[in-house]
Amino acid sequence: MNDLPNDGRARRERTFFGHPWPLATLFGMEVWERFSFYGMQAILLIYLYYETSRGGLDISQPVAIGIVGAYGSGVYLAAILGGWFADRVFGAERTLFYSGIIVMLGHTALALIPSVHGVAVGLVCIALGGGGVKATCSSLVGSLYAPGSPRRDAGFSLFYLGINVGGFAGPLLTGLLQQSAGFHYGFGIAALGMAVGLLQYAKGRKRLPETQKAAPTPLGEGSAKRYAIAGAAAVAGLALAIAAGWVRADNLAAVLLGIIACASVAYFYVILRSDRVTDEEKRRVYAFIPLFLTSAVFWALYSQFYTVITAFFDQRVNRDLWGWTVPVGWLVSVQALTIIVFSGVFAWLWTTLGKRQPSSAGKFVLAMGIIGLTFLGYVPFLGSLADSMPLAVLVVLLLGFTCAELCLSPIGLSVSTKLAPQAFQTQMLALFFMSMSLGFASGGELGGLYTPETEVTYFITMAAIALGSGALLLVCLPFIRKTMQGVD
Repeated sequence: MNDLPNDGRARRERTFFGHPWPLATLFGMEVWERFSFYGMQAILLIYLYYETSRGGLDISQPVAIGIVGAYGSGVYLAAILGGWFADRVFGAERTLFYSGIIVMLGHTALALIPSVHGVAVGLVCIALGGGGVKATCSSLVGSLYAPGSPRRDAGFSLFYLGINVGGFAGPLLTGLLQQSAGFHYGFGIAALGMAVGLLQYAKGRKRLPETQKAAPTPLGEGSAKRYAIAGAAAVAGLALAIAAGWVRADNLAAVLLGIIACASVAYFYVILRSDRVTDEEKRRVYAFIPLFLTSAVFWALYSQFYTVITAFFDQRVNRDLWGWTVPVGWLVSVQALTIIVFSGVFAWLWTTLGKRQPSSAGKFVLAMGIIGLTFLGYVPFLGSLADSMPLAVLVVLLLGFTCAELCLSPIGLSVSTKLAPQAFQTQMLALFFMSMSLGFASGGELGGLYTPETEVTYFITMAAIALGSGALLLVCLPFIRKTMQGVD
């Protein structure tokens, strides 16, 4: 099997659905990490804005939406930190393992610590650990394939299936436990799921490529001390900003949006100015910039599935199913189930089309068009009374989110590894996650503007943003093809 790197060819007789066997270990880790991540996120928003009599924290809905957006943004922003630790300190494999432990501790805090204190500790830990998992797990998948392998996109689509297996099962259990026993039991099962994932990974991690078990560009002598001082200063500065009231729950998404925008510009500058990046690699980085911007817009829209659409499902959709009320948390499971069904279809489609399939950038254009039309699909059901949308209609609309996600998210992961300079492999993938961070922060800000009175204008505006961004990327396709230097 030619896709295996040199150190893995001795075991090439054993495969995972026709792919390198270590993909099974990474698949399993992602299943359980996503089980805990999506299981918790499925009930997080309603935990924040439900009244205390219903087990919630009674935070206003706009502020709760901003917190969820900021948290989602923080997860992807932390991918930059995780990528740095993977490239400069621990290597991708060890960073993934340590990050999983931090995630488990965060879910445990949500389960055991009451009130906003548990939310603060839990979300910070899950964001930091989740960022490390995201930056490294996908990078490790990319390391299993030789450069130019035609099966890379199919491998990432299979890996993406694992994400959504966990995303389906987690909310089913957390949603049921939240509705029957309380929020903290839901958070507890998320912690247990992450523990199972760590045990599975610990057993199989030895089979991962040896090249991923050490930092490719380790810190030089004396650098560790300088970075430690800088990190301590950053933490102290954040503590001061919180104490002075500059960073609050109601402006957290806006603060993160500004930080991420500046960090994105700085990160591209560092990569493009590095003497370890060749001229050809720099041209490929330039090709990545319009994809980065389009990805940020996409995730600003898609992230509202966890905020505006979740609130809409809770308050405006008829959730009665044969006399039983569907838990709010099950919205995420339904979405994940559609992705499980269609991810195999999309993997088959890209493999079957081969060289006739749309380019990676072309798939981004498709994603923007589909999600724009999906937002328009809500418009006929807006501006009316509560419980105005039938459950079946919402499920159909979720298919639009699914198809859009499958056209962009696994392809974005794949193209990031294709265009990455050799010296910035993990950190280039982290840049893709930074686009998601930028999107989630923007989505948190946008979601705070949603009200029942403005919902028609709101959904039409979201559709216009999606369709306009897709049109702009379509215009940029010739430039992208030229600067990608034959890589796609």
